[in-house]
Order: sequence, then structure tokens, then C-alpha cells
Amino acid sequence: MTAQQGAAGTVNRMTDDDDAVVLAQLVDREPLFHRTELGTSREAFEAMTAPDFWEVGASGAVYDREFVWATLETRYAAGEPDEWETSEFTLRRLGPEVFLLTYVLHQGSRVTRRATVWERSGAGWRVMYHQGTPA
Repeated sequence: MTAQQGAAGTVNRMTDDDDAVVLAQLVDREPLFHRTELGTSREAFEAMTAPDFWEVGASGAVYDREFVWATLETRYAAGEPDEWETSEFTLRRLGPEVFLLTYVLHQGSRVTRRATVWERSGAGWRVMYHQGTPA
């Protein structure tokens, strides 16, 4: 069990059960931007990303939210198969409603370690940061 400092000095306790629920919810959303069932429209993208979202790609390049959307819009329009497998998910709480999810993404012979910082709000989950690193 981990404890987190909450508002007004209260301590919020996250049980192993809470961890399991959050982990399951986030695994269902990864790999980020490859799950077309979560939506392929700009509105869906904006709902799942923070306004100041950014990512570091597997190449090491830094991308802002607008660049990522433009890339995804092209990918979604092409409608090409996107085959992947994920493994090794781990979850770490960074703040009261902020979580780091890490995992391995296999895309054919390409393997990357992924890290996504997720924020939970009343509107649901949204991504603050994402990174891919060749493994």
C-alpha cells in the first residue's frame, strides 16, 4: 500500500486493489494512439491529451501536440494495418491523480520501451507526456 499527501493535509491511501483497477484501465488505453477503438477524430485526440501534451519519439525527437495530431490524422486516413503486441506493464503513482505507466511495445521486429504519464480527472483519463525508447 502506498500513501499520498492529499488536499488540506489529508492522506489518500491507494490499496493494491486501487492499483489493479488503474492498471487495467490504462492497459486498455495503450499503446497510445494505436487503439483506434478509442477514437480517430481530432475531438477524441484532444479529449485524450492534455493541452500541453508532448512526447519524445523513439528517434529522440521532441513532438508537440499539434505535430502528433497531424501525424495521426495521416495514419488514420491511410487505414493501414497496425499490428502490435504489448508486455511488461508497470504502474507508479506520481501524484494524487497522476500515474506513470511503462511497458514494452512490439511492432514486428521493432521493440520499444514506452512511458506514458496519465492524469485522471472527472472527465476521464488524459495523457500529459509520452516517450518511446528503442529496446
